[in-house]
Amino acid sequence: MPHSITKPGDDDVADGRKTSPHTLASPLNRRAATLYSRSTGPPPSPWPAAVRARARPSGPNPLRTVSASPFLVRDLVHSGSATVPRRQRRAAGAVSGRRLSVVARVYGYPPDHNAGSEWMLHSMLRPLAESGHRVEVWLSHPGTSHRPYEIDGVHVVPFQAGLDFVARAGRADVLVSHYENVPLVAGLARERRVPVVVICHDNFETSFHNAAGADLVVYNSEWIRRDGEIFYARYPPEFLPRRSIVVRPPVIAEDYRTQPGDCVTLVNLNADKGGELFWQIAAWSPRWHFRGVRGAYGRQVMPPPRLPNCEVVDSVPGHRMREHVYSRARVMLMPSLYESWGRVAVEAYASGIPVIAHPTPGLVEALGQAGIFAYRDDPNAWIDALDSLRDPDTWARASRRARARSDELSAARDLDLWCEAVESLGGPRSGRTAPAGAVPRGGSPTTIDRLRTSTLRWVRRMRDAGTHPSDADPRERCL
Repeated sequence: MPHSITKPGDDDVADGRKTSPHTLASPLNRRAATLYSRSTGPPPSPWPAAVRARARPSGPNPLRTVSASPFLVRDLVHSGSATVPRRQRRAAGAVSGRRLSVVARVYGYPPDHNAGSEWMLHSMLRPLAESGHRVEVWLSHPGTSHRPYEIDGVHVVPFQAGLDFVARAGRADVLVSHYENVPLVAGLARERRVPVVVICHDNFETSFHNAAGADLVVYNSEWIRRDGEIFYARYPPEFLPRRSIVVRPPVIAEDYRTQPGDCVTLVNLNADKGGELFWQIAAWSPRWHFRGVRGAYGRQVMPPPRLPNCEVVDSVPGHRMREHVYSRARVMLMPSLYESWGRVAVEAYASGIPVIAHPTPGLVEALGQAGIFAYRDDPNAWIDALDSLRDPDTWARASRRARARSDELSAARDLDLWCEAVESLGGPRSGRTAPAGAVPRGGSPTTIDRLRTSTLRWVRRMRDAGTHPSDADPRERCL
């Protein structure tokens, strides 16, 4: 088995039907809609209203400004790959010179919570643990596990056993978080002078806003990085992330490589992932067998009755996807409304399984030249693509392109860059209190007062000119 899980008591995994904290804001996920209810602006893409439920803080929309700015995120490391071969163990503290205590605070974690973001995080923490660092994950939401356990060397503390997280965070060398836990972790990091790492899995303004001032921001794709740069273009230097890198969701190809099966497969049957379209295609493609895998979040869309070519299986943890999903799949479908990357597609490519996908920016970047794209509002395009893939020669060509893309991504240095960046944050610190005269993270009081005064002056100028603030150039705001 590719992943080692050490867990007291019953080691069965959850069925994954609980709600994820970071799915799209839609009627299918009331918790996500509530989580981001305080944000006020759409992502910078012309998605339908279900995606545009995320909002921005009051004031002009910075995403209208795409011109160059001296405040663009600096020190970006470009990395053009994501799938990684089995890594060799690195010497602990290769950069910092010592073993670090890395503490993460997140909503859920494998094997109980099996969303793509959590498996990306695990793929990033795992090599740190293999390098000899102490890696702990403290959960912010009650799950099925009640006692601490280990998976691949990462120590996981469930919410029920982790009520002393705040005290533990103050003794960490590096803090890591994503999504709704970032404000808490960033606040603790400021107070205790602990470096903080924020992982951005999407381009929602709330994610970028919460990551402002972090010591390290990790974007999961180049298009998310680009949108982050646009967002931060309006920020003064005091509020910018200290450093940013791109780490595309790491996939160890050999953990997923298998002999393809004979089914058309969709992982996660909620409406935003294309559950309704999946069953429509099944009804018009009787020569294919369709296999839906329940997802880790969102209300799952079940097939209509009396469709003999349909099958639904329970949620599958990431370390069992090879045996229970990809060994049965002939073609993967990804008609997602929103994908910032596309981990399932990259996992399928390891076995040469063709993927038909809706062209979200993340899927276009992830699939590369091997992608077969069809718009989710055009069922006929999906049906015709599947008909074409029934031809053995056509499928074989698509399979070769998928394997070539997997091999192309396997030359990645993403995890090495990640480990070096984290280890560089964990150098010796003289103390837990800020040195005299240091400018606090987030800007000095003088800077904040100056920004407040200039903003009020700008609003009055817009009012006197009869211009609505949202129609003005955001770069005028701090003049």
